[in-house]
Amino acid sequence: MPSRTPAALWAQQFTRSSASKTSLQDQIRQMLVAAILDGQLPPDVALPSSRELADQLGVARNTVVLAYQMLVEEGYLISRERSGHFVHPEMLRGAAASRSAAPAPAPRDDDMAARPVWRQRISNPPSQQRNIVKPANWQHYEFPFIYGQFDQSLFPTNDWRECCMKALSIMEIRNWAPDLIERDDESLIQQIRTRVLPRRGVFAMPDEIIITNGCQQALYLIADLLCDEDTTVGFENPGYPDARNIFENRNARLLPLRVDSNGIAPEALGDSLARCDYVYVTPSHQCPTTATMPLERRRALLDCAQKHDFVIVEDDYESENTFSGTPHPALKSLDTADRVIYVGSLSKTFAPGLRLGYVVGPRELIRELRALRRLMVRHPVGYVQRAFATFLALGHHDALLRRLAHAYRDRSQALMAALDAYLPQARYVPITGGASSWVEGPEWLDAERLAADAQAVGVLIEPGNVFFMNDDKEARRYFRMGFSAIAPEKIEAGVRALAQCVGAQLTGI
Repeated sequence: MPSRTPAALWAQQFTRSSASKTSLQDQIRQMLVAAILDGQLPPDVALPSSRELADQLGVARNTVVLAYQMLVEEGYLISRERSGHFVHPEMLRGAAASRSAAPAPAPRDDDMAARPVWRQRISNPPSQQRNIVKPANWQHYEFPFIYGQFDQSLFPTNDWRECCMKALSIMEIRNWAPDLIERDDESLIQQIRTRVLPRRGVFAMPDEIIITNGCQQALYLIADLLCDEDTTVGFENPGYPDARNIFENRNARLLPLRVDSNGIAPEALGDSLARCDYVYVTPSHQCPTTATMPLERRRALLDCAQKHDFVIVEDDYESENTFSGTPHPALKSLDTADRVIYVGSLSKTFAPGLRLGYVVGPRELIRELRALRRLMVRHPVGYVQRAFATFLALGHHDALLRRLAHAYRDRSQALMAALDAYLPQARYVPITGGASSWVEGPEWLDAERLAADAQAVGVLIEPGNVFFMNDDKEARRYFRMGFSAIAPEKIEAGVRALAQCVGAQLTGI
């Protein structure tokens, strides 16, 4: 009878974490796989019986049985009748070959070795650009007034799990598992055409749509394809920092366009745009002010584009998050001359981590964007595309938008009431949609200092200077407060704590 590895030895290697989101079965599998690939198990020694190992690890026997079965199916273990489970010989040979093939590090003299000077080789380091900064551990703060994160209590867990399971059926796997090369999931394209775009008044053919890894990649593809050092881009000021950085990264010249309570100010729609090749706008909910561009100003912008022969890049930022329930018609819906490249997001209101966006434009442009995307990532993950197509088709997305509109309306009212009560010296744009408030503090306020002081007492806000092209004194009194990630019952107390920080800054001046 073959000898067995002592079960007690596994208890020493098994780290059971109550905070882990991984199931016990998966934790046991990971432990065994690591031992196999590290060469810790001899081929002629049986693993402990399921009962022995379960007793040592303090888990149910069935948990160990299932872990063993999965490893047999995956080829890590073989089961011998009346003898137990052993490491598969092929797996041992493969692990040994991998270890022997790894080259030993060559000796080097650190004092003599010539190393590249990367700061000289990287001519335009992206890390030096001004970006929105948010703590990675934002969920640990009591009052996270930050934008672009989601509230887990609003996430449609069961609906999304249902769609993921459907995408994992045998027939569906055949659709999304192959390399799509330049193509996208046809069902997702169809859902965007028939369910998403018509809500915005936009109609497009399949070859006029491309799926991207969020709006971020969509903007990068557009800038990479269309911009160089001879390109002038009209840009909202204040505006979306990541879009600004993307265009600057392509060496485009940016022309600041002043923003008022209705979006791009009237004087910007005059002959000042005559030297622009492209104009980037967020007309539905201007970033960061949340202003909505009225119909007459949208038409004036389109007339200006026709007159001066420039193209508009419409980032339909937060268009779905409207409290009225009816989104504003997109600028693209008024376009009759292919003057508008339309960029939209599928995942911002749902789960930002999914990274799903799209571009609608003339088929000649979309064809080149597909070819460019192929050089970067070929296509977004097929499985996620198929699961989201199902999410749209089953009506889950529409239902989610209705729930979010109700929840965000309540939170926005709570935030405005708290600002009126505790920060009467501040002004803010009335919130009619979206998930943030743009706040203008008194002239003496330093919002960057305020953000640091507030963070120390558990309150997170976003300083507004990063949204302006020039970090001047006027820009320093603005800040943004998001309410998508904070529990509604925390809003009043959070604003009260923020107001105390504002008062402390005034006292210290």
